[in-house]
Amino acid sequence: MSRDEHRHIPTLKRELAEGKITRRDFLRYSSLLGLSAAAAYKFAGDITGVKFIPTARADMPKGGTLRVSMRCPTIADPHIFQWVYDSNITRQVVEYLTLTGHDNVTRPGLLEGWEASDDLMTWTLRVRPELKWHSGRDFVAEDVAWNLNRVLDPNTGSSVLGLMKGYMMNDAGDGLWDANAIEVVDGKTVQLNIKVPQIAVPEHLFHYPLPMIDPDENGVFGVGSNGNGAFELVEYVQNGKATLVARDDYYGDGPYLDRIEFVDLGDDPSATLSALSSGQVQGSYEGTIAQIDIYRGMPGVSVHEATTAKTGVARGQVDQAPFDDPRVRRAMRVAIDPPRCLELAHANSGAPGEHHHVCPVHPDYAVLPAIQRDPEAAMALLAEAGHPDGIDVEIACKGDPPWELAAVQTMVEQWKEANIRVNINLLPSADFWDVWDKVPFGFTSWTHRPLGFMVLGLAYRSGVPWNESHYANPEFDAVLTQAEGTLDLEARRELIRQLEVIMQEDGPITQPLWRSVYSAWSDKVVNFAHHPTSYIFGNTLGLNA
Repeated sequence: MSRDEHRHIPTLKRELAEGKITRRDFLRYSSLLGLSAAAAYKFAGDITGVKFIPTARADMPKGGTLRVSMRCPTIADPHIFQWVYDSNITRQVVEYLTLTGHDNVTRPGLLEGWEASDDLMTWTLRVRPELKWHSGRDFVAEDVAWNLNRVLDPNTGSSVLGLMKGYMMNDAGDGLWDANAIEVVDGKTVQLNIKVPQIAVPEHLFHYPLPMIDPDENGVFGVGSNGNGAFELVEYVQNGKATLVARDDYYGDGPYLDRIEFVDLGDDPSATLSALSSGQVQGSYEGTIAQIDIYRGMPGVSVHEATTAKTGVARGQVDQAPFDDPRVRRAMRVAIDPPRCLELAHANSGAPGEHHHVCPVHPDYAVLPAIQRDPEAAMALLAEAGHPDGIDVEIACKGDPPWELAAVQTMVEQWKEANIRVNINLLPSADFWDVWDKVPFGFTSWTHRPLGFMVLGLAYRSGVPWNESHYANPEFDAVLTQAEGTLDLEARRELIRQLEVIMQEDGPITQPLWRSVYSAWSDKVVNFAHHPTSYIFGNTLGLNA
């Protein structure tokens, strides 16, 4: 993938051989620096004795229609998607420059490869030379530059801005930091000339609101839209069904299916269970924890599980009373018992939350002492903040999936003991999506990200589109930008530790739990595995008759 080995890769090889970093960390960071996944796996296998066995493709069954139960919201502009399942529809048509797989290793997608400069401030992206749009037009560097410029335009409102603001934007956040920040070198090469070092550029290019859409369509996606993937969208009914038909000119593996249909069965998880049991669908986007044992006992169905950094947070907008006082925010954290929340809301499937949104599965996670539940300390903080009789607030949430409401209900009961009286405003999913980033206090689910600092940039960096809490802390922003450009794992872990402390002491969230997730699929489906971010790659799947 990389023409010249980055100077830090020999250090990673030495640290793996000396046992200073894990095999997982070596694979992840060497691939980000441009070492091919195959070469990284081979070296790691030679050192650790764990060999990589690629998935066999030659005997994949051909043909058939795969039906999957999944929500079908609006898909009009992929660059402003807010939920993963939107992208599972469009990703079959419009693909990404890179691909972070089930193993959290990032590989080329529409790119042939990339190189990073030694100082991590110049990233050279090489487009596959043979790649074409479905229309027959060559996919070129100008297409890449147009997409990057569009998602980094604040007027677009893309969450990509949260990932890239620190190294691509000016200090005001209203434009690129330099006129040549996105440079078209030639017809198949784009160079990113960035403001500060950044290790995770290839993973950022796989953020789900960053597919490569056709500039000629000006950001509008729908039935018949041009693409570069294995399928084309031939039917779409919002909140109903999406139908995709395979193409015969795909550049990569597959497709093996003739058609994929995503069927929206609504908020009730029992509808998916019934449809899978009766064979009306062959797969589900994600199952509820309450039904996992039912699926495990269902003939001809397998449960596919994944350990993830998925979570949910209760966040207050810090420019709205009473959440404008950090003592109130700390009181809400001290008043809950995360292990009990995990037990009651998610059947102990996952890990207790730690109120800083960095997960134990992240390689740069730093261990901090757990915050112990102390309602009396919470009441003392409230009194100090001018609320001796406690506070009354309302939290907005949705009931789909059920664990979200269960987590909120558990916290509400625990908050009562600290004189934090919370009314639950339970909204239908469609209504919640319209206000999730607008309500003063809400419970929001967040999906998995491979590195600890990625969601911190998306959700808590000042002034970015997904900063639903309106949190703005210059110290946090500065340390976050430094962490994003630090290659040495131990040095970055220390920076992440500082961010975790800031979040626990000053941050806008109360975090009850981390989630392990699963989905249930018919045994007739071949080659499915649950991605940590619940992505579905239709071109890799087959269906036995």
